[in-house]
Amino acid sequence: MQRHNKLSLFSTLILLILLCGCQQSAHKQTVSAITNGLSAEEFPLYWVIESESDSSYFSFYGDTLEIVAPKGFTLWRKDKMSGNVRITYSARIMDEGKPTDRLSDLNCFWMASDPHADNIFTNSDQRSGKFGQYYSLQMYYVGYGGNYNSTTRFRRYSGDSRGIDDASFRPEILTEYTDSAHLLIPNHWYHIELSCINGRVQYIIDGNRLVDYIDPSPLTSGWFGFRTTWSRAQITDFSYTAQ
Repeated sequence: MQRHNKLSLFSTLILLILLCGCQQSAHKQTVSAITNGLSAEEFPLYWVIESESDSSYFSFYGDTLEIVAPKGFTLWRKDKMSGNVRITYSARIMDEGKPTDRLSDLNCFWMASDPHADNIFTNSDQRSGKFGQYYSLQMYYVGYGGNYNSTTRFRRYSGDSRGIDDASFRPEILTEYTDSAHLLIPNHWYHIELSCINGRVQYIIDGNRLVDYIDPSPLTSGWFGFRTTWSRAQITDFSYTAQ
């Protein structure tokens, strides 16, 4: 919350002179998400959907969003985040025997941008939630419990559009797990923390650090996207800081 101090015009001028004379560079203020925007009323103000299927839909249970995604589905946060970024949220993949349930793909993008456009939403219709189209983006990606809950992988996408049609141009897997301890538990609420701080990229889930990567060319700004496919997912308690 920003504080507003009442200063006289003279005091303000003196303060500005002192600030201009400082030798140390000022740090950016921490920007916090005051609300997670995960409610029926606030949702359109904070989030954008890219869906591969017209049959996708979502529902609200208080501040919990449930996504039913027969095919690829990305939920983008509208805010562009810059600097040292930390993102937290809670999410789970439901598996209760419903037709849309499949225990797979609790995924995410962060520090995502489109090197072929000024705004990540410019080519949103072209992507339309199809996973292969996301190779055109530059970002960090974790697929937790992907491939029918058989792999958990971390990649850094370069934004090379040739990867859409040619697998040889797709980003390499930087971290991979296949053991059950690093795969999905049905209906379990996971607390997830993503960060990119001074070039150190981390993915922490339920307090366990799965990714700890030093990026020689760190991504310093971009958007967050919650990603899933052929699943029923729930997400809540989203917040972030950037400084």
